[in-house]
Amino acid sequence: MIYTESYWLDIKTVIKNIPNIEELYLKKILITGASGMIGSAVAELLFYLNRECDAGIDIFLAGRSEEKMSRRFYLFSGEYTFIKYDAIEAPSIHIVPDYIIHGAGNANPSVYTKQPVETMLGNFIGLNALLHMAAEKKCKRVLYISSSEVYGNKTINEPYIESDCGTLDILNPRACYPNAKRASETLCVSYKDEYGIDVVIVRPGHIYGPAITETDNRASAQFTRNVVNGQDIVMKSAGTQIRSYCYTLDCASAILTVLLKGASGNAYNISNKNSLVSIRDLAEIFAACSGTNVIFEHPSDAEKRGYNLMQNSALYSDKLESLGWKACFGPQAGVMKTIQYFKEG
Repeated sequence: MIYTESYWLDIKTVIKNIPNIEELYLKKILITGASGMIGSAVAELLFYLNRECDAGIDIFLAGRSEEKMSRRFYLFSGEYTFIKYDAIEAPSIHIVPDYIIHGAGNANPSVYTKQPVETMLGNFIGLNALLHMAAEKKCKRVLYISSSEVYGNKTINEPYIESDCGTLDILNPRACYPNAKRASETLCVSYKDEYGIDVVIVRPGHIYGPAITETDNRASAQFTRNVVNGQDIVMKSAGTQIRSYCYTLDCASAILTVLLKGASGNAYNISNKNSLVSIRDLAEIFAACSGTNVIFEHPSDAEKRGYNLMQNSALYSDKLESLGWKACFGPQAGVMKTIQYFKEG
């Protein structure tokens, strides 16, 4: 990750959209999955608050590899504490955080098809360990990062609201991810009901931005790599599926907004209402911003197995916006910033 001046300005911009941000000052905050696309963006907002606002936040970043965490956050050495954490092993964490943001878990569709068992267990076992710790140590609040895939498919082609619940083919191994997320959400509210812990849930749509990893094979990540390398965008489908796209820093500001203002036991969609577009639309935006073309190829059987099961995963964001949040970057702006970041770096 190369931090440019424009990236810091973007962080400053989104922080202004987080109501009551001062309530995080002097708190202890644990983020699992902190080296991932979403977790790293949340961490960067906290680092900014400490550096620029003297917020005094104790930042704990949890992951499997301290070396990987150090590489990802090389600029912030000494500004956080690393916590060894593997979601599938139900680890014990010997700190008492005020807030837990749980984002650990496999988020790579190609891995879902190869390791459906580990995908399910990593979601459920890791979360259970954290909820147990939160109940035992009386943590202030737990925020669970779920997914828009929990909604499954519905017959009406409209964006989803938080009370919707569509169908999933439970005998399809690709359903390991959305079903694990569904079960984990129920586990959250069950801990709230039985043990009285304060928990909130967010359901991000499709997140994109500069912090893609080499192993990320989601469509937006592939589009990014294509155009950064001066290549045409290769699509393996007609791209008619409708998605809610959201720039990473907008997603991070939404997470902190729900952490501070969300109603306990509630779920909130994370979606930019101006970014409800098809996969092909997004590809065309990347192409237009980079002077490349969109071409089509037939997918392999292995690629097909990893496809999202939802034709429409557009999300309404009214509930999130009612907390005072708004997105800063529409698809054209977000895509252009993503491309510029790599050029500047």
